[in-house]
Amino acid sequence: MVLWSPPDHMYLYQHVLATLQCRDLLRAPVEPGAPAEPALEVSPREAAPPKRLLNLTLEVSTAKLTTFVAEDKFITLVAESVSLSRHAGSLQVYCPELVAGFDGNSIFNFKEVEVQLLSELEEMILHRNPFPSLETLRNRVWLFSLGSVSVEFPYQYDFSRTLDEAVGVQKWLKGLHRGARAKAAPSPAPLPPDLLIKVQHFSWVFLDDIFEVKLRDNYELMKDESKESAKRLQLLDAKVAALRKQHGELLPARKIEELYASLERKNIEIYIQRSRRLYGNTPMRRALLTWSLAGLELVALADASFHGPEQVLKQIRELDPSSPFPSEGLELSIQWCRMLKCNVKTFLVRIRDYPRYLFEIRDWRLLGRLVGTEQSGQACSRRRQTLHLGLPWGDVVVERNMPPLKFYHDFRSEVFQYTVVWGPCWDPAWTLIGQSVDLLTKPSADPSAPLPWWDKSRLLFHGDWHMDIEQANLHQLATEDPYNTTENMHWEWSHLFFHWKPGQFVFKGDLDVNVRTASKYDDCCFLHLPDLCMTLDLQWLCHGNPHDHHSVILRAPEFLPEVSLGQLHDSYRAFRSENLNLSIKMDLTRHSGTMSQPRILLYSSTLRWMQNFWATWTSVTRPICRGKLFNNMKPGKKKLGQHYKQLSYTALFPQLQVHYWASFAQQRGIQVECSQGHVFTRGTQRLIPQAGTVMRRLISEWSVTQMVSDLSQVTVHLMASPSDESSDHRLDLLVTKTHLLSLSSLTYQRHSNRTVEEELSSRDGDPAFHTHQLHLVDLRASWTTTNRDIAFGLYDGYKKAAVLKRNLSTEALKGLKIDPQLPAKKPKRGVLPSPPAPPRVNPPSLSKGPEKGSSGGAHMLRKLIEETDKFVVFTEDESGVSEQLCGIAACQTDDIFNRNCLIELVNCQMVLRGAETEGCVIVSAAKAQLLQCQHHPAWYGDTLKQKTSWTCLLDGMQYFATTESSPAERDDRQLWLEVKNIEEHRERTLDSVQELMESGQAVGGMVSTTTDWNQPAEAQQAQQVQRIISRCSCRMYYISYSHDIDPELATQIKPPEVHEQQEEKEDLLKKQEGAVDTFTLIHHELEISTNPAQYAMILDIVNNLLLHVEPKRKEHSEKKQRVRFQLEISSNPEEQRSSILHLQEAVRQHVAQIRQLEKQMYSIMKSLQDDSKNENLLDLNQKLSQEKADLQLESEELNILIRCFKDFQLQRANKMELRKQQEDVSVARRTEFYFAQARWRLTEEDGQLGIAELELQRFLYSKVNKSDDTAEHLLELGWFTMNNLLPNAVYKVVLRPQSSCQSGRQLALRLFSKVRPPVGGISIKEHFEVNVVPLTIQLTHQFFHRMMGFFFPGRSMEDEEVGDEEDKSKLVTTGMPVVKPRQLIAADDTVSLGPGKGVAQGLNRGSGVRRSFRKAPEHPVDDIDKMKERAAMNNSFIYIKIPQVPLCVSYKGEKNSVDWGDLNLVLPCLEYHNNTWTWLDFAMAVKRDSRKALVAQVIKEKLRLKPAAGSETRGKLETKSDLNMQQQEEDEKARLLIGLSVGDKNPSKKSIFGRRK
Repeated sequence: MVLWSPPDHMYLYQHVLATLQCRDLLRAPVEPGAPAEPALEVSPREAAPPKRLLNLTLEVSTAKLTTFVAEDKFITLVAESVSLSRHAGSLQVYCPELVAGFDGNSIFNFKEVEVQLLSELEEMILHRNPFPSLETLRNRVWLFSLGSVSVEFPYQYDFSRTLDEAVGVQKWLKGLHRGARAKAAPSPAPLPPDLLIKVQHFSWVFLDDIFEVKLRDNYELMKDESKESAKRLQLLDAKVAALRKQHGELLPARKIEELYASLERKNIEIYIQRSRRLYGNTPMRRALLTWSLAGLELVALADASFHGPEQVLKQIRELDPSSPFPSEGLELSIQWCRMLKCNVKTFLVRIRDYPRYLFEIRDWRLLGRLVGTEQSGQACSRRRQTLHLGLPWGDVVVERNMPPLKFYHDFRSEVFQYTVVWGPCWDPAWTLIGQSVDLLTKPSADPSAPLPWWDKSRLLFHGDWHMDIEQANLHQLATEDPYNTTENMHWEWSHLFFHWKPGQFVFKGDLDVNVRTASKYDDCCFLHLPDLCMTLDLQWLCHGNPHDHHSVILRAPEFLPEVSLGQLHDSYRAFRSENLNLSIKMDLTRHSGTMSQPRILLYSSTLRWMQNFWATWTSVTRPICRGKLFNNMKPGKKKLGQHYKQLSYTALFPQLQVHYWASFAQQRGIQVECSQGHVFTRGTQRLIPQAGTVMRRLISEWSVTQMVSDLSQVTVHLMASPSDESSDHRLDLLVTKTHLLSLSSLTYQRHSNRTVEEELSSRDGDPAFHTHQLHLVDLRASWTTTNRDIAFGLYDGYKKAAVLKRNLSTEALKGLKIDPQLPAKKPKRGVLPSPPAPPRVNPPSLSKGPEKGSSGGAHMLRKLIEETDKFVVFTEDESGVSEQLCGIAACQTDDIFNRNCLIELVNCQMVLRGAETEGCVIVSAAKAQLLQCQHHPAWYGDTLKQKTSWTCLLDGMQYFATTESSPAERDDRQLWLEVKNIEEHRERTLDSVQELMESGQAVGGMVSTTTDWNQPAEAQQAQQVQRIISRCSCRMYYISYSHDIDPELATQIKPPEVHEQQEEKEDLLKKQEGAVDTFTLIHHELEISTNPAQYAMILDIVNNLLLHVEPKRKEHSEKKQRVRFQLEISSNPEEQRSSILHLQEAVRQHVAQIRQLEKQMYSIMKSLQDDSKNENLLDLNQKLSQEKADLQLESEELNILIRCFKDFQLQRANKMELRKQQEDVSVARRTEFYFAQARWRLTEEDGQLGIAELELQRFLYSKVNKSDDTAEHLLELGWFTMNNLLPNAVYKVVLRPQSSCQSGRQLALRLFSKVRPPVGGISIKEHFEVNVVPLTIQLTHQFFHRMMGFFFPGRSMEDEEVGDEEDKSKLVTTGMPVVKPRQLIAADDTVSLGPGKGVAQGLNRGSGVRRSFRKAPEHPVDDIDKMKERAAMNNSFIYIKIPQVPLCVSYKGEKNSVDWGDLNLVLPCLEYHNNTWTWLDFAMAVKRDSRKALVAQVIKEKLRLKPAAGSETRGKLETKSDLNMQQQEEDEKARLLIGLSVGDKNPSKKSIFGRRK
C-alpha cells in the first residue's frame, strides 16, 4: 500500500538530489574532469556496449496505490494477484482484477488484464497486409488483452475536476524531471510500438438519480395495484350480490359497509407490503445510459512514413485539404499518426431501461488513418495552474496548453446492421445525459461562450468517413411514452453507401419509409425510393472562413484584448456559425438493373397518424433539472432546428407512382403517375421573440421563398374495388381504374415575397410577375358517373373525419352562450397610429357612369314621362351593360400591390358522360388563365378591409358532342380531340383530303377524335364528333373582402377623415355600396347547334353530373331540417347542450373501442406465423365493422346537433341585435351573369338540317344578398327572337318583340324578385314582378309538333288535360284572395305533401302531376315531418305583379283545323297579394286567369265583336246607360257562343290553347 502526494514527492526528490550532489562533490577531488568524459561517451547510443538482459519475475498478492492530486482530490489504484515477468526483452503482466477509483468512487474496473511487450508478433504482420503504403514491416508490439472493462460514473459526480488536477500534477512532474534533458540537443524519437487491444466486453455507464428511479418504480407499482384492487372489488361485489340473493333484505347494511371498509384497509396493507418488497427480488435500476461493446479488437500501427512532425503535417494537409493552412506553419506540441483496424461484434447504447436501443450496430469493421495533433499555444494561450506544495517550497505554477486536441481521419468501414432510435419522448433523459457528459471534461478557461456541438465537431474532427451498411434503420418514435415500441416511423436503407466529408453527407441505396403502428395498417410502406442518391450539403454562415479552424486562438483570462463597450470577448467569433443553410438533393435518375420504380402509398389513417407524428416532433420540450433548485444556472443550449436559416430541397425522378386509399373498409383511392419530374423548393426560417418580461423561447416561423416544379406525362386515375374489406386484411387486387385527368407537362413556380417598395419598383417594368405560377399543357379531364361516385366517396370520407375531429374537440361548444341583458355595442373605429404615410388609398369606384347633378335628375324624369306609353325599359346610361357590371369595375382598379397567383392552361379539354344517355360531350379551351391579385387595404366606411380579386379568362372555348349513341364496346375508350382542333385558330393550307372534308371552325362541323393521345387520329379510325358551340370566350371575376390585413400594410394606410357635422346628403345615384363580395360571369357571343340526342345528353350531364346530389347528402339535409324544427318548437333549447355533451362522450368511447380492437387485431396478426385464418380475428373484424358503423351514425347525429344548435343561437343573437338597434342595411354579396349574344340552332337527328333558331341578346341575371338576410333577383333580356327553319314554312319568325328596335338601352324581358329570410322554413317573396314587351307569335302545328318532339322525345301528344271546371274548383280566380290559401291544395288533410315541383313540371304535365301530390306516404310521419315538408313546398308571396302584355298571334294548323292570322290579344295585368302558394299553384293561377281573358278575346275576334271602348263614333251618340246595356248583351252572346262552340265543335279539330276535347 503506497500513499503519494506532491509534497512527499518533493521531499524525496530533494533528498535524492542532495545525495547526488554530495556524491559529485566527493568524487570531484579524486577524479577531476571525470564527470565530463562519461557524458561524452554515453551520449551516443550506438557507441554504448550491449546491455545485459535481466530476467525478472514478480508476484504481488495485493497492491494499492493512493495518489493525492489535491488536498481533497485523490486517485486510488487497487490490484489483486499481480504477476510480472521479464525475459529476453519481453514483458508480461497479468492481473485478474484492477480497479481505479476517483475520490472514493470506483470508476474503472478491469478484469482478466494481460499486458505484453513483444519485439515482434506474427499476427501484426498479417494486420499490416491491408495497408500497402506502409514502409515498416516489423515493429515492437504492446498487447493488451482484457476480459471485461467497466466504466461507471456516479450521478452528478464532477470527474473533470479530479482529472484536471491529475493532469496538472503530471505536467509538473514532467517539467520537474525533464528540465535537464530539455537543455540538451533534441534527438529524433524512436518509432513507437504498435498496439493490439482485445476486449471481450466493454461497458460505460452513467448512473441515474435514485429519486427518479424510485419515483418511476412507485408509479408502476401504483398502476398495477390499481388494477389488482379493481379485481378484488369485483370479487367482493359478486360475493355481496350472492349474499343479497341468498338472504334478501335480512342482510344488514352495516355488515356490507364493514366488508368494503375492510377491503380498503387490506388494499392499503398490500400496497405497503409490495412497496417494501419492491427491490427484494429484482435489483433497482441504476443506469441512466449504458454503452456496451462485445468482441472489440483494435489494432494501431505505427510507420516510418508518417512518423515525425514533418510527416504528420503532410498527413494533415492530405486529410484536410479544404482548410487553409497557416503561412507561418504549425507548431505542434502533440502529434501522432496511426493506421487503425477495428472489429466490433456488437455496439449497443441504451437509455435507462427503455425497450429500444439508442444505437445498435452489429459486425462493424473499420480501416483507415487517424491523426491526433495539439497546436502549441502562444503565450496568451497558456493558462496557469497552481499546485500547493507547502513549506518550504510554497506554490508552484504549471503552464497548461489551451488549444484542444484535434483529429484528422480517413476511415472506411463495413457494417452489417446499423439501427438508430430516437424520439422527443427521450429528450428529458438525453438532457440528463448531456449534463453528465459535461462533468467529464472541464470547460475551457477562455471566457468566450462555449461552442454548440455542431461547431465543436467542426473544430475537432476533420476528414472523410466511408461506410458500407448492409441494413440501416432509423426509427422515429411517434408517442410521448418512451416505453412504447409499436408507434414509430421506420426509415429502412438497404445496401447503403454513406460518405461523410466536411460540409456534405451522401447516402446511396434503396430507401423504404414504413409506418409502424399497432393496427392493421402496420408495415405500410408509404415511400419506396430505389437507387436513391441523397446528398446533404451544409453551408455554415460565419464571419470568416468556416473551414479555417487553425486561426482559432484561445486566450487565458489575464490576456484578454480590449473590446468595445457593450460587447463580450469571443475567441471563436470568426469560426462560430451564425446560421446554417441546408440543401437536400434526392436523385433517383441513376441507371441500375432494378425494374422497380419510386412509389408512394398513403391511407387516410396514415395521414392522420402523420399529423399526430408531426405534432409530437414539433412539441416544445420543457427544461430538465435547471434553475436554482438544481444548482444549474447555465444558459439553455440552442437547438439545431433553430440554427437553420435556409433550407432547400431538390428531387429528381425518372418516374413516380402515388397511391392514396381511403381505408381498408372503403377501397376507394387515387392513383397518380408521372414520368420525369423535377421539384425544387427553398424556405427560410425567422425567429421571432415573444413579448413580455418573462423569458420565453423564440417562435420559429418558416416561409417558402421559392419553389419550382416540372412534371411531364402526368396521369390521374380514380380506383375502386368491387368488394368490401377482405377477411385477411389485404387490399383487393381486382381494382377498377377510371381516368380522371392527364396532362403533358406541369410547371409550377413560386417566387419569394418582397416588400411593398420592391414590389412597386420591380413590377412597373415587369407586369407579368406573379408569386405563384402554374402552367399546364394539354390537360385532358374526364368526368363520368363512376368518377363522380368515387370522388364523392373520397370527399365524404375526408369530410367525416374532419367533422369528427372538430366535433370532439373542446372548442365545439365554446362561444355559444348568449346573454340577452348585455347591450349591443357598435364596433368603434380604431385609429391606427402611423407615421406620415403615403397618400390615402381610395376604395375602388364601382360605378363607371357619368356624374349627374340636379339637371341630370330632371332629364331622367322627363325621359320617363315620354316613354310611359311604350313597353320597354331604359337603362340609366347609354354605355353597354357589360361595362356596368360591378365585378369588372372592381377588378380593373390600379391599386394592386401583389399579383399572387397565375394559373395558365394551354389546349385543355374535358370529357363529360352522363348516366342515362350514351355518348359524350367534350369541352375544350385553347387558352385559360386564372389570376389572383391582392389590393392595397382601403377604408370602406369606417372599416379597413383587404380586397382580393380573382379573374378567369377562357379563350377559344369549344363544345363538341357525339351525334349518335356510341357502341357498347367503345364505352371504356376515351375520345380526345387533337391539338389542331383545340389550339388557337390560324390560317393553314389545306393539303390533305381529310382537311378538305372538314368543316373548318363553324358550328355544326365534324372533327376527328383519337383514343390514344400519342398517335394521330388517322391511324386509329376513331369516331367523329360535332361542334355544338363554336369558338367563344368567357370571363369570370370574383372579388372578396376580409379583415385579415398585414400589420405592415395597415400602418401605411391613412385613417379616413371624420367630419363632425355632415349636413349634406348624398344623392342616391352617387351613393357607393362599399366592400361587396362579387362574382361576375360574362359570355360575349355563343353559337350553339344541337340535335335532340345532344340536347338529351346535355340535360343528362347537367342533372346527373353537375347538379347531382348524393342521396346520403339529401338524407342528411332532411335530418338537419328536422332538428331545426325541434329546436324552434322547443321550450328550452339550452337543454340540448347536455345532450350534445353526452353524445360527444359516446362518440369518444366508440373511437377508443375501435383503437382497442385494432390493437388486439395487430397482436393476433403478429402472433400468427403463417397466413392461416383465425376465428378470433374474424370476430374482431365483425366487431370492428359494427363499431365503425355505430360511430358514423352517432357522429352524423352529433354534427347535426352541434350545427343546428349553433345556427339557432346565432339567429337568436341576430334577432336581439335587430331589436336593440336599427342599423343601415348594406349589400353583402353580389352575383352577376351576362351574355351579350347567344344563337341556338335546333337541328334534326343528323345534326345538319335545322328546325329552329333562337337568338338572345344582352341577357343579364344578378343576385344581391344584403346584410339583413334579404336577397334581390333581377333577370333582364334585351332582345330575343325565334325563327322557323323548317322547309316550306308559312311563318319564318315564330317569336319576336313587336318593336324592331334592338338598341342597347331597351329590355324585352325583365323579372324582379325580392326575397326575405324564411320563416318557419317557408320562403317569403316580398316582391315578384315580370315585365314583357309586346310580342308577335307566329306558330304552325308542324313547328309545334317538331319542337315538342325535340324537347320531349317519345312523349304522346294526345294526352288529356285537366278541365276548366276542375281548375275553377281548386284555384283562386283573381287578385285579392277570397278563400284561404290552403284551399289551393286538395281538401284531404291527411295527405302528405311531396317535395316541391317546378313550374315547368306543373305546366307540361296534366292532372297526373297534381295527383302525385296526393300519393300516400311509404312510412308514417309525425307532425315535424309534415311541417318540414309543407314548409319546403310553399312560398309566401306578399306582392305579385305581371303587367299586361299585348300579343299578335298567328297560327297555321293542320288541314282540318282553324287558321288564325294577326290576332291582337292582350294578356291582362295580374296582381296577387298575400298568398301562400307552391310554384305549381302560382303557375296554375296565372294560366287560369290568362286563359279566361284570352279565350274571350279570341271569340270576340272570330265573331268580329268590337269592344265598347273601340266604337268611338257610336260612343259619341249614345248615352252611358245604353253603352252598359249593349256591353252586357255582347257579353251574354259571347258566353252563349263559347258554350255552343265547346259543345258542337268536331272532336278532331284542335284549339290553340288546349288539346282535343
